[in-house]
Amino acid sequence: MAQLDVLLKSDLGKGVAIGLGIAVLVPAAVIALAPVLKPVARTAVKTGLKAYEKSREAIAEVGEVVDDLVAEVQEELQDSREVEDLAAELAEAVEAGANQEKAA
Repeated sequence: MAQLDVLLKSDLGKGVAIGLGIAVLVPAAVIALAPVLKPVARTAVKTGLKAYEKSREAIAEVGEVVDDLVAEVQEELQDSREVEDLAAELAEAVEAGANQEKAA
């Protein structure tokens, strides 16, 4: 008996006793709470799926907005390049005309 008292007072003995208690009580608790936990788990999964679907929709919408924005900016850049090219051609034409007048 003295060894049992020493074992129960030691940390190892306490750990073993707690482990055995958990090993016995957890399955019993799960079985007892299963009727309550199953609907809760189903609701949690359902809510998670709904949130996932909503977030996918929101991300798709954001993607469309970003795609539209990129297309608009690319079009503006193309337009500004065309304007710059026309301005450069006009400047060259004016300079060529000025050079012709000087030569004449």
